[in-house]
Amino acid sequence: MTGRTHDLAAFTTLAAYIATQPAPSMTLATAIGAFFGNMMGGLLPDIDDATSDFWDKIPAGSFFGNLLHPLIGHHRMVSHSLFGMALAGYLLHLLLGVMHHVVLIDMHIVWWATMFGYASHLIMDCITKEGIPWFFPVPVRFGFPPIKFFRVRTGGPVETFVIFPGLLATNAYIIYVYYPSILTFIRSIGK
Repeated sequence: MTGRTHDLAAFTTLAAYIATQPAPSMTLATAIGAFFGNMMGGLLPDIDDATSDFWDKIPAGSFFGNLLHPLIGHHRMVSHSLFGMALAGYLLHLLLGVMHHVVLIDMHIVWWATMFGYASHLIMDCITKEGIPWFFPVPVRFGFPPIKFFRVRTGGPVETFVIFPGLLATNAYIIYVYYPSILTFIRSIGK
C-alpha cells in the first residue's frame, strides 16, 4: 500500500478505538502526541525501505534510512512480522519511557496509538500481492485472500479507487454513527 493509504488506515483504527471505547482523559499535548504517534506508527514497518514515506517525515530521514537499510534487511521482512511488531513496540516503549521525563505527556497513550498504526500497516500490506511474513523468521509470506491473483497491487487501481475511498467512507460512517462518543472525547481533552 502507498503511504497515504497507510496514513488513512492508521487514522481509521484510531477513530474506531476512540468511537467505541470509553474516552480516556488526556491533555491536548497527549492527544496531539497520540495522533502523530499513530501516523508514524502507520508508516513505521517501512523503516526497512530507505525511500519510504516514513523517512520523508523525519529530519535527515534519508540519511538515517540509508544507514539503517543494510542492517535491517530487505523490504517486508522482519519489520512486517509479529516479531518485528513486538520488537518495535518494546524499543518504542523504552524510548517513550526516556522521553516521558522530558516531555510531559502520557506516553502510555502515545504508545498504544502508535501500535494501532503499526498493526494497521501490517493488515493493509497483508492484502497486497506480496503479502507479509507474519511469522518471521519463517520465510513464508501470507496474504489475504490466500490466492495471490485476487490480492491488490500496491498503488494500483483497486487501492486508488476502492480501498482508499472505502477507508474514507469508513471514517465518515464512524463519525456519523458515533458522533456523540467522539464529541465527548473531544470535549474531555484538557479537562
